[in-house]
Amino acid sequence: MTVVLVPGFTQTASSWSAVAHVVADSCDVRAVDLQEVADFAATASAVGDAGGAGIYAGYSMGGRLCLRLALDRPDLVRALVLVSATPGIEDAAERAGRVESDERWARLAEQTGVEAFLAQWLAQPMFATVPADAPGLTDRRSLTPAFLAACLRRLGTGTMEPMWARLGELTTPVLLVTGTGDEKFTAIARRMLGRLPPGAVHETLAGGHALPLEQPGPLGALIADFATSHA
Repeated sequence: MTVVLVPGFTQTASSWSAVAHVVADSCDVRAVDLQEVADFAATASAVGDAGGAGIYAGYSMGGRLCLRLALDRPDLVRALVLVSATPGIEDAAERAGRVESDERWARLAEQTGVEAFLAQWLAQPMFATVPADAPGLTDRRSLTPAFLAACLRRLGTGTMEPMWARLGELTTPVLLVTGTGDEKFTAIARRMLGRLPPGAVHETLAGGHALPLEQPGPLGALIADFATSHA
């Protein structure tokens, strides 16, 4: 069985390289990049076209796309690992506020360019524990302002349809992974467990939000164990 790794916002497939090295000891691994950004559902479907049938692991934005793919195309997703991910924002006013925030970031990317945008994006407190030599950081410069802006405008949690009410539809095994220092997403994962079908599991690793970069070894081991047990 193939493990398909889907990166988060501002990342490329190479951001998973250290995790993939661990997973590859026991599984076939394929890390995918987002080729084009359509609306959220269409982009999730395109991820499935690129990855094929397998066990999907997505980080943050990539996790949201994997969740939508599992709901829409369960024939492709044999098991699901969501790392620091959310089903979206239920409150309409909060979603509207997120749309405004994402639009400001999108304009910043268009006005200042990729390097200046990434410097400000990664300066946020949620990324404070990302190592300076984390895999894939330099490859992010290959992204374009238009791509970053499109992700913010079309794939953000303010724009996407919330998936909380659909969690019970999942028919695949689910593993949720969050960092012990990421209180917001750990609370989201615990809430998700109450809506997911029985058997879903939540694991925590020492670290913050960007676990593929902060804890690639332990995260890779978790994914590999989960994948082999559900192959």
